Amino acid sequence: MAGDDTLSKEERAAVKQRAAELKKQASRTGGSKKEREAQDCVDAIAELPEPDRAIAQMIHEVVTEVAPDLDPRTWYGFPSYARDGKVLVFYQQASKFDSRYGTLGFQDQAALDDGELWPASFAVVGTSKATRDRIAELVRRAAG
Repeated sequence: MAGDDTLSKEERAAVKQRAAELKKQASRTGGSKKEREAQDCVDAIAELPEPDRAIAQMIHEVVTEVAPDLDPRTWYGFPSYARDGKVLVFYQQASKFDSRYGTLGFQDQAALDDGELWPASFAVVGTSKATRDRIAELVRRAAG
């Protein structure tokens, strides 16, 4: 991809990671696909550096508690939660892009609509009860 300025180095790495995820998922046996994808999500969280790990773990706990019908998986290396195979919510860790904060993001099928303008991602820098409660509220609403 020499001379290709359309994707950053980090974005190219994310695309490669997603291709590796799909290849890994296709090659594994044992357990259901959902079980394997859920384990991939847990493993991805465990491999994160702090503070990303603590934030991702908190998000995982909240999502699995308030929206148990969403399926944990990875998506471009991000811990994510899907319905019918489509990612609804994900955590983009700060360490992936050397950012000062991680991002809780929602895809377009999330039911967060509020008039003509609403946020679809949120910076997350801590795991306080107030943050946990706000994430729970957002995930409940997004999941419908």
